[in-house]
Amino acid sequence: MKPAANPALNRRQFLHATATATAGVGLASLASLGSSRGAAASPNGKLRVLSIGVVGAIGIADRLNVASHPAVEISGLCDVDANALAQAATDHPHAFTCRDYRDAFATHAGKFDAVIVAVPDHSHAPILLTALAHDKHVYGQKPLVHQLAELVMVEQALQAKPHLVTQLGNQRMAKPGRRAAVEILRHGQLGKAIEAYCWFNSPNVNEYFNHQKILRPNPVVPPHLAWDLWLGPCAAMPYHELLVPLRWRSWWDFGGNGLGDWGCHVLDVILLAYDELSSPVAVSTTCAEPAGKYFHVNPCKSTVIYQVNSARFAGQTFPIHLYDSNQRPSPQQLRLPEAIADNTMTVVVCEHGTLTLEVEGRLRIWRDGKMEEGLQLPGLPEFEPLNHWHAWVDNCIGKKTALLTPFKDAVRITEPVLLAVKASRFPGQQLLWDKAKLAFTNHPLATQTLVHRDYRDGFGPPRPAPSAGLTPPG
Repeated sequence: MKPAANPALNRRQFLHATATATAGVGLASLASLGSSRGAAASPNGKLRVLSIGVVGAIGIADRLNVASHPAVEISGLCDVDANALAQAATDHPHAFTCRDYRDAFATHAGKFDAVIVAVPDHSHAPILLTALAHDKHVYGQKPLVHQLAELVMVEQALQAKPHLVTQLGNQRMAKPGRRAAVEILRHGQLGKAIEAYCWFNSPNVNEYFNHQKILRPNPVVPPHLAWDLWLGPCAAMPYHELLVPLRWRSWWDFGGNGLGDWGCHVLDVILLAYDELSSPVAVSTTCAEPAGKYFHVNPCKSTVIYQVNSARFAGQTFPIHLYDSNQRPSPQQLRLPEAIADNTMTVVVCEHGTLTLEVEGRLRIWRDGKMEEGLQLPGLPEFEPLNHWHAWVDNCIGKKTALLTPFKDAVRITEPVLLAVKASRFPGQQLLWDKAKLAFTNHPLATQTLVHRDYRDGFGPPRPAPSAGLTPPG
């Protein structure tokens, strides 16, 4: 096992190499097959995968599910936690190991073709953008990125590398009920869409969140944790025992609170059904107090508004209402005869009925106060079993299968999540959003404080190569 990042690694050289990476960096055979979306490059014909974030809340599931594909070899393991790295190494004894993802790309880039990014939110963009710059297929956990400006960075990277296969970690989209909901909404089976409501019980008092809002710095960093590498792009700060490994979600600099955790899982169906919802034009979040310097705040209610000009919508705007902390709208708002008991839901209100969808896929249609099981609606296609992780692998090796959800759609799904989370710093105020300008056009302070982050030297995402003809944001 490699004990730590290579101390001889020249970060300036690494960043320069990353920024100018082109198709073929350590992987010539993939570059030659760009038109077929890539192919495995290992001598044994398998897709070689580097897993970054190997255990954690979701890393172990991503790693083992990808590894279960017969065409996959887990060739590399990377984690800032030496204990997690040792645990994963028992499953993949021939994989190289490292603590610093930059070391993986600088030293081992020729040993892997694809990357799993299952790390805390604040490090998503730097890692996945580095992977794309090095011509690697990417599976990235939700929310796709942590900052609004990073959405544009990802779009630019995808434009520069259209042959790469990407996938967001919204594994529940493989459920037949969720796929059926997309079909029903996409084809207007309930008439024009009026508005949508999403809710979930998170955050709640559990191991993922620290609601005591007490800073407890601990000068003694556990010996197995590379604290500086865990902080990554964020400013240096003392180690806090209430932060790692799980409670980072409630901290402003590292996570997105309950909405960041669950937003992509309740919004994906809506954004996949309606391509017209390209980018919101406004957001407002209501909470008892503004989010503070260190912590997110809850409970919150948010409304994200899209401007639409489509026959599939009842009006000129389409609002999506988001509720956290087990809050929920009334049955009257949903046009339902009774309350819904489930604590994590996606609901779309249409002119001729209401679609309700549980997070694990139970789909119901309500018309005139009567309920029908959504999967029994006539005219729906047959939904064959779909392995979310294997679909990514299949596409990486050139086998065209359904892919839910590539990064081009993940950007659209993540954007309303980030907007609603960030707007909690200015509760009760409607912020007018212009993604093309990366600005809240009516609120200069919100633009200044909510859109970008200052990356710590050596840990920022790479910029597009000059030859790509793209202008970096910010």
